[in-house]
Amino acid sequence: MAITLVNPSGLPKIDVYRQVSIATGSKLVFIAGQVAWDAEGTTVGKGDLAAQVEQCYLNIGTALAEAGGSFDDVAKLNFYVVDWTPDKMPPLLEGISRAAAKLGITPVPPATLLGVAALDVPDHLVEIEATAILD
Repeated sequence: MAITLVNPSGLPKIDVYRQVSIATGSKLVFIAGQVAWDAEGTTVGKGDLAAQVEQCYLNIGTALAEAGGSFDDVAKLNFYVVDWTPDKMPPLLEGISRAAAKLGITPVPPATLLGVAALDVPDHLVEIEATAILD
């Protein structure tokens, strides 16, 4: 595995992700921001942040598999959430948890969450992009 995830002493321990990702692989994979589209381009979970986060993760899993990798290879995630407020954290975490259960993973790479005014399609509530490192 090309990625080692750690929480260094001296930084706060965050349960849902690690503070540092140490990459030793040689193949960089940049996955475009994934939204809640299924394979046919239909929005999944209109109005449901948890369902949309789950679909984003499933889409990232599909992209990683195409590149020959998995979530174990993810070095960093970036979340873009429309009209972010702290009360959206529980459904966001629920979506991650549901996707993790389906994918059989424990997704804890470093992550950045940004609130945005809007995304490409009005029904999209979240977009998630990933960077992975493969051996």
